[in-house]
This record gives sequence, C-alpha cells and structure tokens, in this order.
Amino acid sequence: MRSRLYECRVMHHRLSPKEHRFEYRLFMLGVDLGELERLDRRLMFFSIDRGNLFSLRQADYLPRGQQPHNGGGEAAEGLRGATLGERVREVLAEGGIAVPEAAQVELVTLPRIMGYQFNPVSFYFCRDAQGRPLAAIAEVTNTFREVKLYRMGAGAWDRGAFRLRTPKYFYVSPFSDVDVEFDFVLRPPGERLALGIDDFAAGRRTLATTLTGRPCSLSDGALARCAVKYPLLTLQVMGRIHWHALLLWWKRVPWFAKAARAGDQRDILRPHRSLTGAR
Repeated sequence: MRSRLYECRVMHHRLSPKEHRFEYRLFMLGVDLGELERLDRRLMFFSIDRGNLFSLRQADYLPRGQQPHNGGGEAAEGLRGATLGERVREVLAEGGIAVPEAAQVELVTLPRIMGYQFNPVSFYFCRDAQGRPLAAIAEVTNTFREVKLYRMGAGAWDRGAFRLRTPKYFYVSPFSDVDVEFDFVLRPPGERLALGIDDFAAGRRTLATTLTGRPCSLSDGALARCAVKYPLLTLQVMGRIHWHALLLWWKRVPWFAKAARAGDQRDILRPHRSLTGAR
C-alpha cells in the first residue's frame, strides 16, 4: 500500500514586526485516496467515514455544494463530487488544471482523533501513473472553520517543487492582515516530507513556516504508538494556536479584526457569520 504515516516537526518563525519562534512535533497521514476502502478494512484503529480512535471523514475536506463567498466566478454551483478524489479533480479543473481519473492523489493531513478534527492546512499531491508530479492543492482552514483553496499545476512546478506566491485574501491569523502574500514551496512527498508556507508583506518575509518529516508504514502498531506519543493531537494543535496568539498579544504585536476587511476575504468556503452577516 502507498498510504503512510509521517512523524514531523513544525516550525513557525515570525520575523516581523516582533520575533517569535516555536517548534513542535506531530504526526500526519499520507493517505492515497485510491486506497480508502482497503485502509478501512485492514486497520483496526483507523476508519473511513465512521468513528474510531483515528478516522478520516471525506466530508471534512473540500466542502461540497458551496459557492465560494466573495468569489471570482469559479465553482458557481459548488463542488458536486461524492468522493474526495472526485472533488480534487473538480477543484483543479476549476483552475484550468486537467488531471486524469487514473492519477494517484495523496492527501497529507491530520486525522480526526477521538472524533475531534482540526487541520490548519491539508495538502493534496497528484501524480501520473509513472509517479510524475501533476498538481497540488493546499486547503487552508482558520479557527473559524473557514476554508480557502490554493491550486498549483504544471506551471507552478520549478526546481523539484510546486511554487506559488499569491495574495492570501483570507483571515488566518489576527496578527497578519488579509492581503499579505502566501509563498508556497511544496515538494511532493517521497523519502521525506518538506513543505513550506511563508508570509510576505511589501516584498519582505514576515513569517516562515516549515513542515518536515519522514515516512513510515501506516499500520495499527504505528497508530498505537502515535496515540501514546501525541495524545489528543488535534486538540493540542488548537490549544497551541490560542496559546501563541496570547503570547503575541502580550508582545504587543499589532492585531487585525476579522470584520474590518470583510470585502477583501475572497473565495471562502464555509464562510463565518462575520462575512455573511448571518446571526
């Protein structure tokens, strides 16, 4: 089986306006979307679309049937694909990126743990039958559970990675404005995982983020070890986000209100009521 588990190190280094750096360890799954049924049958501690110690629910990803809030005309009817693999191809097609049905798609993500799910970012890597990279998607989620998708095709392939610098137009952190640029450097996973997402403001890097790790087999033994080594990991990730936000507030890093630039938050899936005005 091609699906695997990655033990990783995450590093965040805020460079401006005040320095703040931290690292922590975690694990992520690299799930071949063509193997979902086999994984569900073979693993005792991991399930697809049902509860378990670890689980992956396809509905958690690439939300179906939603027109992007403040969108640019793409996906007017929303994604329709019943399976996650179908929705991956739809998302890429909307960006003018054609991927054959036979392409392998690997999802790098945090699973649900004891039913609780939160993924700051999940990654999709598409390869052809010979293993050559075709496309990538970064699915970024904020603590309001809003989602924004960033697509990369053959035109973004350079020096062994998918590279894209683009305005964020998304409220990810109260300590970064919505129009700073994301700079993605996404190397397709192989013998190691090496992903980077930096922030740039006025041409200057203000935040560096890396996710690095090495793969091992996705087995019940590996999952059991991770349950002990990283207890309630998804809840820990949410807790760390709020703890470091408190530290940045204590350092008097400038803070940006989400509602202040609602019109500049574009192509948002699952929009929060701060954007829609709903009560």
